[in-house]
Amino acid sequence: MADENDRTPEDEFRDMIRDILSGKEGVDASQLAAAAGLPNDPESIANIMRQFQAAMNASGSGEGINWNMSMEQAKSHALSTVKPVTAIQRAEIDQAFHVANLWLAEATSISELSSTPALISRLEWIEQTMPLWTQLAEPVANSISAALTNVLTDQAPEEMKGMIAGASQLMKQIGGTLFAMQLGHVVGQLSTEVVSGGDVGIPLLDEGQAALLPQNMDEFGAGLDIPMDQVHLYLAVRELAHARLFRHARWLRLNLISAIQDFARGISIDLSRVEDIAGNFDPQNPDELKEALSSGALIPPKSEEQLAALGRLETQLALIEGWVDVVTGAATTRLPRASALAETVRRRRASGGPAESAFATLVGLELRPRRLREATSLWQQVTDAVGADARDDLWSHPDMMPTAEDLDNPAALIAKLEATARGEVAEQDDMDRALADLLDGNIPPVDESEQE
Repeated sequence: MADENDRTPEDEFRDMIRDILSGKEGVDASQLAAAAGLPNDPESIANIMRQFQAAMNASGSGEGINWNMSMEQAKSHALSTVKPVTAIQRAEIDQAFHVANLWLAEATSISELSSTPALISRLEWIEQTMPLWTQLAEPVANSISAALTNVLTDQAPEEMKGMIAGASQLMKQIGGTLFAMQLGHVVGQLSTEVVSGGDVGIPLLDEGQAALLPQNMDEFGAGLDIPMDQVHLYLAVRELAHARLFRHARWLRLNLISAIQDFARGISIDLSRVEDIAGNFDPQNPDELKEALSSGALIPPKSEEQLAALGRLETQLALIEGWVDVVTGAATTRLPRASALAETVRRRRASGGPAESAFATLVGLELRPRRLREATSLWQQVTDAVGADARDDLWSHPDMMPTAEDLDNPAALIAKLEATARGEVAEQDDMDRALADLLDGNIPPVDESEQE
């Protein structure tokens, strides 16, 4: 009989997989909990065991990843720290929303929301945003799950190949479970950081819905030496500006989410990295797998097409955030500490913001608006040149939006807007003239000789 001390990490990994596949009781789930990036405490251990048992029970159903695991894990993470919204907080922030609406009416022509802004807890934020998180994460989750299955099957010893091949659906469920629980951990952490529905830059809530998280707002304002009522009012203005924009530009939400999903679908998984992890995995030290899942290391460098798509996405995000910055600045001129709060928001965003680690984990995509400074400057110059109404009209259609070239050269865009304001019509190109003729009924006769 071989000495127990001669056992290798590969032996232990094979035994762990064999025990899971055979349904053996008493499997040390702390190894998998650590791999999923979860705390090593009894509650987390019990939770991961329940989830893997559910994954095994569902392995023959042919269904996709069970995203309920993400919801349960996120709530479990947030539950220990969550505080309900108090009556005092509700009264104070409702008043802040009322004043914010009055101030925004002077700063933008975009109309007020039709729905009442909400005050939500961390748990409510998780419940309301998880559907979109899973929608954005699913393409990469499926790719990682399939890659882990294929590589583990290829790397397995001969005596286990048949067993693993016959349980490929189960292996996908295990890979999907690890990813779903990692997503839940990330979203649970985010719920302790975000201050509003629009804090991550994209509209996680339903269209036209504004929401603030009073518990996180108070933590955001702690230590700033700024009266909390000013913190509430400043954040209320920002959130309402963000929600108003997405309600006004109804095409914007779908455009932004579709761009992120298209980027995610184009991602391939670094099989060599997966092979390295599978071949060297030590169940007693699962940090490598945990780091790979949480850092996006399984996702290889971006293709040229993805880099181009990323550039367009970053420009759009910067334009959204820049517009919110300019409108918020104009609306809060009466607020004594508005500049200090604006600087705090800028520093928080520059350090990565609450969304960056989440998207890097989910789709290998950092949503930091890298051109925010240029976008803010552009919107301010446009406002100074042609006014808030003409500025806000640019959100009426995707084709009217400023481009990356406009960020490089705001003067050209401003000159065009000033010409439009003076009633001057720019010279039409061939396509514009053809379209105008078609709409006016001025269609030239067809030369039949050219068709022969």
